[in-house]
Amino acid sequence: MISIFNRSHYEDVLVVRVHDLVPEKVWRRRYAAINNFEHMLAQNDMIILKFYLHISFQEQEKRLLARQEDRTKAWKLSSADWAERKYWDDYQQAYEDALSKCSTYEAPWYIVPANRKWYRNLLVARTLVSTLRPYKKEWQAKLVKRGEQELARIEKLQQAGDNPVEAKPLLRS
Repeated sequence: MISIFNRSHYEDVLVVRVHDLVPEKVWRRRYAAINNFEHMLAQNDMIILKFYLHISFQEQEKRLLARQEDRTKAWKLSSADWAERKYWDDYQQAYEDALSKCSTYEAPWYIVPANRKWYRNLLVARTLVSTLRPYKKEWQAKLVKRGEQELARIEKLQQAGDNPVEAKPLLRS
C-alpha cells in the first residue's frame, strides 16, 4: 500500500511557528515528536519518502495568477494563498529548519526543484523507483505465495461443495 500525505504533521512546525500560534518551546519539541513518529513507522517496515517541492517566489505568483484567470482552476485557489505570500521568508526559514531537523536515514527529505512540473515529476518518479526497486523480488515472492495459498483455499472450498459455483479443478501452470 502506498499512502501520500500533504504536509500533515509538519504544519505543527511551520504555520504555528510563522504565525506565532504557540510558544517557541512548544513547536521546537515537535521536531522530536515527528522524528519519533517516523522512526516508529520505519520500525514497522514502512518506507518513508518525503518530498519538498520547492518553487520560487516568482513561480508561485505566476501559478496563482494563472489559476485566478482560468475559471476551471479557480477552485484550487484560496485568498490565504495570497495573504501568506507576505510571510515567504519566514516560511523559508521554517522549512529549512524542518527539513534539516527531520531528515533522517529512515525518513529522508528530498528537496525537489519544482518550477518545471515535468522535471519535478521525473525526479520524484526516479526516487520512488530507485527506492522501491530493491524490494521487487521479495514483494513478488510474497504475492506468489499468497496467491498459491488462496488458490488452495478456493480449491478446498470447491471440493467440499461450499461454493455455489460448480466445483472444477483449478489449472495451474
